[in-house]
Amino acid sequence: MADLIIRLRLVEEPIIKELLFELDDKKGPAEPLLRLLERKRLLTPLQTGKLIKGDTDGYFLGGYRVLYRIASGSFGRVYRGDDPSTGRTVAVKILRRRWTEDARRVELFEREGRLGLTLQHPNIVGILAVGKEDSTGSHFLVMEFVEGGNLRDILNIRKKVELADGLRILEECAAGLAFAYQRGLTHRDIKPSNILLGTDGVAKLVDFGLAGINEGAAIMTSARPGEKTGEDAQGVDRTVDYAGLEKATNVKQGDVRSDIYFLGHVLYEILTGEPLMPPTKDRQQRMNPRRFSDVESILSQRAATDGLPANVRSLIAKAIAFEPQRRFQTPDQFYDAVKAVRAEVNGEQSGAGSAKPTKFTGPVSIYVVEQNAKLQDVFRDKLKKIGFRVLISIDPAQAVKRYKQSPFQALLVDAGTSARTAAVEAFQAVNKEAALSHRDLASVLILNEEDGAWAKALSGKSGGTILVRPVTMRQLANALIDQIPGFEPPDGTAG
Repeated sequence: MADLIIRLRLVEEPIIKELLFELDDKKGPAEPLLRLLERKRLLTPLQTGKLIKGDTDGYFLGGYRVLYRIASGSFGRVYRGDDPSTGRTVAVKILRRRWTEDARRVELFEREGRLGLTLQHPNIVGILAVGKEDSTGSHFLVMEFVEGGNLRDILNIRKKVELADGLRILEECAAGLAFAYQRGLTHRDIKPSNILLGTDGVAKLVDFGLAGINEGAAIMTSARPGEKTGEDAQGVDRTVDYAGLEKATNVKQGDVRSDIYFLGHVLYEILTGEPLMPPTKDRQQRMNPRRFSDVESILSQRAATDGLPANVRSLIAKAIAFEPQRRFQTPDQFYDAVKAVRAEVNGEQSGAGSAKPTKFTGPVSIYVVEQNAKLQDVFRDKLKKIGFRVLISIDPAQAVKRYKQSPFQALLVDAGTSARTAAVEAFQAVNKEAALSHRDLASVLILNEEDGAWAKALSGKSGGTILVRPVTMRQLANALIDQIPGFEPPDGTAG
């Protein structure tokens, strides 16, 4: 058993030797060694169970180590895993074997997985890898692991969330939905269990586009050990609700207004603790058009008792309107409306740009485009002292490419030492991408003194701040810091 564990690269040989010495019985049964490895958290029960059965495959998928199961359903199982080289925790979703024999579902699984690789957004659970393990035939997705819980779990415990928190959660969900829609993807399975809330409070949509794989099959992404799965489980097969709504309103499958409709339902439920549509497991009832058309009158009837402000109820009413043309027509429209209502609720003036931007969390990365080697050193040294994580390139185009792959929070482009047109275009492109994805970006463009006409033409059109030489480090630092809510540099470093 010790040799097998070492050969499978589950535990390093020196550690195994220490444990064998601790057991003082190298010829004894394998179980005491396995229990000791579990107690020391070197192996999980999932791994020791496979070892006892003599399995030599399935411990790693795509280079990621599979640790233990955290969710289950008829579509697939989700495991907690990690990257052995970095220690990063991930979630590994494995397609159930019964679906691997269905070529259409496998194709959809892989296609949606590859699309998911492009959805890098703070309010979408990112997909890190998609593939097939040849030795086991397992099709899998490796996803960002969100430490926390889904909204269904939270509602089961807290019953409902505070108004300010609920609107923030919906604003973040709408931002993620808008980002995906701009790339031609709708969700198709909006429900509380598909909205994760991390320990940092950030809401993230999970399982984008995967509903097409399970048309006609029940799914439960939030199952826990001992809970039912399949048609008997509460809240499964939400795609039936989508099909019923779209059939009743005569729109094509995948209409983004269906996602907006169900986001409206989520908002009402998390704020009041009560769903607008009575839950039922009966498929015929769930396809009944009246189930959807009655929702507006239910919302009106509850107006006197649900405790919601009029502007919040109006927001929900428009999102859940039975006729699709009366709903918000795009996620961007819904995002703007939620943001405006949130601003009003927070006591701010309504109107564009009135809501407070979301505070940056974690390290603030700044991407610097600078061709002058001496200035590179100056920027690297000064910006690090202020508290930035500094990335530098001489190529303006790389800033755009990097932002799409791994968004940073701040941008500094020195057009005075680069090809001016390329530098300005890159600055504009990154700011546009940030605006489309509803991300906060602190950005500064530096122009030379003779470029005053450019500064005037660009002012107010690209986002960010335009500075014209001569520029001091204090001016540059203040221009960046003023655009980053909640960012506090060490005392005196901004100077």
